[in-house]
Amino acid sequence: MLLAVLEPGPLHGYAVIEALRQRSGGRFDLPTGTVYPALRALERAGHLSGDWSTVGGRKRRTYQLTGSGRRALAAERTEWRAYSSALDATLAEAT
Repeated sequence: MLLAVLEPGPLHGYAVIEALRQRSGGRFDLPTGTVYPALRALERAGHLSGDWSTVGGRKRRTYQLTGSGRRALAAERTEWRAYSSALDATLAEAT
């Protein structure tokens, strides 16, 4: 989900949380203690790059997808579609 939220362009950590909340209609309202460690792990894995900046006197880290991150997102989407299709078929009402 984090990779998908960053697909349109770079965001700082809190904006990632807000984008997740908005894009999910409020269903994914994740705490910073969940999102920031995940962003750092994705950066260590090479899927994100991060840069520090100072905005309004506050330091913030802005993240963006790397080529590896775009490939990982494409693979995850393919896997999710297959899983979702199988789940839909399993949950379908018998006719």
